[in-house]
Amino acid sequence: MAKEGFTSRFGAIVTAAGSAIGLGNIWRFPYILGENGGAAFLFIYILFTILIASPVLLSEFVIGRMAGKPVTAAFKDLAPKKKWYYIGISGVVCAFIILSFYNVVAGWTLYFAYISLTGDLLSLNRAEIETLYQNVSSEPVVCIIGMVIFAGLSAFVVMRGVEKGIEKYSKILMPLLLIMIIIVCVRALTLDGARDGVAFLLKPDFSKITAESMFVALGQAFFSLSIGMGAMTTYGAYISKKQNLASSVVSIAMIDFLVAFLAGLMIFPSAFAFGVNPGEGPGLVFVTLPGIFNQMAFGQLVSIVFFVLLAIAALTSTMSLLEVIVSFLSSEYGIKRKMATFIATSMTVATGVVCAMSTTVFNFFDGFSANVMLPLGAFFIILFASLVLGKDKLKSELEAHGQEFKLFNAFYLLVKFVVPIAIGALFVYCIIGWLK
Repeated sequence: MAKEGFTSRFGAIVTAAGSAIGLGNIWRFPYILGENGGAAFLFIYILFTILIASPVLLSEFVIGRMAGKPVTAAFKDLAPKKKWYYIGISGVVCAFIILSFYNVVAGWTLYFAYISLTGDLLSLNRAEIETLYQNVSSEPVVCIIGMVIFAGLSAFVVMRGVEKGIEKYSKILMPLLLIMIIIVCVRALTLDGARDGVAFLLKPDFSKITAESMFVALGQAFFSLSIGMGAMTTYGAYISKKQNLASSVVSIAMIDFLVAFLAGLMIFPSAFAFGVNPGEGPGLVFVTLPGIFNQMAFGQLVSIVFFVLLAIAALTSTMSLLEVIVSFLSSEYGIKRKMATFIATSMTVATGVVCAMSTTVFNFFDGFSANVMLPLGAFFIILFASLVLGKDKLKSELEAHGQEFKLFNAFYLLVKFVVPIAIGALFVYCIIGWLK
């Protein structure tokens, strides 16, 4: 595979943030938060993002940049003749599983954008919108058509490579998405009953927190930042040695949290205003937001733009997921990018059809990837960083070209002890609970 790379620090940050910011923040985070106690869950999520997820993200960047190679090739290069490359293989499998159901949800966004364009969406009341969502999510033909279209868009971008494809489109799409989210947030906060939604998001009740919900928060932190599956290891290979990895991680984590928080401000004030249960589940975004648009000036236009941009947010994530698989096929088997993209897209579409036709498979892929594969992947990545790379190599890479990382000792303490112990303890506890 020809060596590619990001052209600027901004390009690297928005691309990595684009991978992190997608349906995981706007679609998945609100309903997961709604099902797990609101503000208390948000607090735990922030804590896990800072203390656990961010060190894993930084470790992935280091591994990718040190090797200059994606996923399995990076582990093979840094630990030759060892079995650590299985981490990369697991990451590719995880990316494949996520992409399979992710494309289905992305297809829903395209459908909602279409019915916004026709004006049909804003003519419906809440009960009718709920029925519409149930029909869409349970109708295989609609799901499959939307999924295929979306998968084709992802393939088009990835085929163009890193600089002319993934980075170029991320620079344009991510700022547009942020602007639209802010506009919708402002309107949501002016709705009658919005105060209760804000309280649900900001006033914690820690009695609602269980060990299982803590594990879900950990899985969401990993899902949201796209770590534990090799995406950030792959992107790390494209980052220049001159770029400060630590500051990039801080920027990505802050942007990721900002979008997730703004998504909460979009959803929960409107959910309470329109009498929607915040624990509605995967349909929360699709059920609540049309009610806001229906009460806005130029609501139809905003609805069209929002669902298009929601699809775009999904696209910035699916690009990174697809890139994990494509880079693996290219580096391991010497398959050219266009053919590797075609193969990867065809395979994920095939499994996506199964997800579209079976709610059971869809929910299993969602839960298993976020709550099992990503934490396990992160666990072994952090072990690799501490046991194989070690303190000296990590420090050397993070302080390349005379850069200073004042918090390195704290970072290494997290990598060496806190992160693996925390992930391991929560994982074991939840397994015991599941077996009971």
